[in-house]
Amino acid sequence: MKINENTSVSMPVKNMLMIIAGVVAGVFAYTELTARLVSLETSRELFTNDLLKKSEQVPTDQEQHFLIEDLYKTVEKMEQTQEMNMTNKVNIEFLREQLDKALEDIEGLKDKVRENGKSY
Repeated sequence: MKINENTSVSMPVKNMLMIIAGVVAGVFAYTELTARLVSLETSRELFTNDLLKKSEQVPTDQEQHFLIEDLYKTVEKMEQTQEMNMTNKVNIEFLREQLDKALEDIEGLKDKVRENGKSY
C-alpha cells in the first residue's frame, strides 16, 4: 500500500466530528490546566513575597511591641494593686465597726463609773 498526497481516505462524518471534538476538548483542557498552574504559581509567589515583607520588622514596629508588653505588665500590676486595695477596704470597714463598738463600750463604762460617783 502506497500513501501519497492523492490517496483518499473514506471515514464517516460522525467519526471525523468526534475526532475533531476530542482534539478541541484536549486543547481546551490543556489551556485551562496551564492557566490554573500559572495562577497558583503567581499566588504562591505573591504570598511568599508578602510573608517576607511582613517578617522584616522596622524599628517602629519593635518599639510598639515593647510598649505593648510594658502596658500589659503595668495593667497586671494595677490589677494586683486594686485587688489589695479591695481587701484593705474590707479590713478598714471591719476595724471601723470594731472601733465604733469599742468607743460605745468605753462610753458605757464611763457612764457606769460616773454613776458610782467617781470622776476619772
